[in-house]
Amino acid sequence: MKPRHKRLAFILVGLAGIAVAAGLVLNSFRGNLVFFFSPSQVAANEAPVGKTFRLGGMVETGSVRRDADGLTVRFTVTDTAKEIPVVFTGILPDLFSEGQGAVAQGRLGDDGVFYADEVLAKHDETYMPPEVADALEQAKSARGGQELPGSTSLIE
Repeated sequence: MKPRHKRLAFILVGLAGIAVAAGLVLNSFRGNLVFFFSPSQVAANEAPVGKTFRLGGMVETGSVRRDADGLTVRFTVTDTAKEIPVVFTGILPDLFSEGQGAVAQGRLGDDGVFYADEVLAKHDETYMPPEVADALEQAKSARGGQELPGSTSLIE
């Protein structure tokens, strides 16, 4: 084999290796992607049933209930237009409370209940995840810019 052919073979093998590595990395990323959906999008059947995604909004006031086991918590997440019931088994973050922003990661069951594996709460008085703020703003504009009775504007 001539040196020119050896060099060409080496380059082709190197390119094939890079292509395989890139394919494996992209496949790994696709398996770990977690998309965000608002309660309105979930109610409109835009969210995947049986696949992991994030549900974000405000924890509805008066909706938090604890089961007798002490670990299972049931609450409702709303974007002020639609509500989705959530069930979470585990320890909630210290900052989790009613009327505050939260993002839950888990799966939507066939019964329409979101079964969360993880719950994230806002970390200070002014922070709201951008996805939650966008979802609330979209829900507000869908209602013609009207606030719900007894609610305050969360987006400034």
